[in-house]
Amino acid sequence: MKTELKFKFLQHLNRKKQNEGFTLLELLIVIIILGILAAIGLPSLLNQTAKAKQAEAKQNVGVVNRAQTAYRTENTAFASSFDVLGIGILTGSTSSTTTNYSYTIAGGSDTATIAATARDTALKAYSGGNSRIDEVISSLVCEAPSPGTTPPLTPAVSTTAAPPCPPNYNDLSK
Repeated sequence: MKTELKFKFLQHLNRKKQNEGFTLLELLIVIIILGILAAIGLPSLLNQTAKAKQAEAKQNVGVVNRAQTAYRTENTAFASSFDVLGIGILTGSTSSTTTNYSYTIAGGSDTATIAATARDTALKAYSGGNSRIDEVISSLVCEAPSPGTTPPLTPAVSTTAAPPCPPNYNDLSK
């Protein structure tokens, strides 16, 4: 008898659970919680995509600086075009573009500069420079303080020290 009573009780509970569903209030609470989580996570995701795009410019400016240093050790002047450097990432004479940035290069006997201008106002701009002082070549990478600004220009080269980044610009070469 006891076993039969247990069986009927379990059968009753099983039938009761089959007829239940979620109430409108429960569904609303779940939707509100998902909305809050999305509101918290979306800005973070967008920030990470901007950082990934900016990493392209940092990388390219650094590659051009290293290529300019290598080129200048073997020649009497820095390269004045991307094709002369032959790095493959950027091609063209004095300007080149990628999906996210436009690049310009200039080179002389003692200085070279590269500027990465963002094609999207949500991205920061970058510039780099090389200077030769007493047979020593120094490199510099500067980052704009906020998105949408123009690339920082490297100042005139001093004969005693490497040029610093302009005020308010971040020096990434340290």
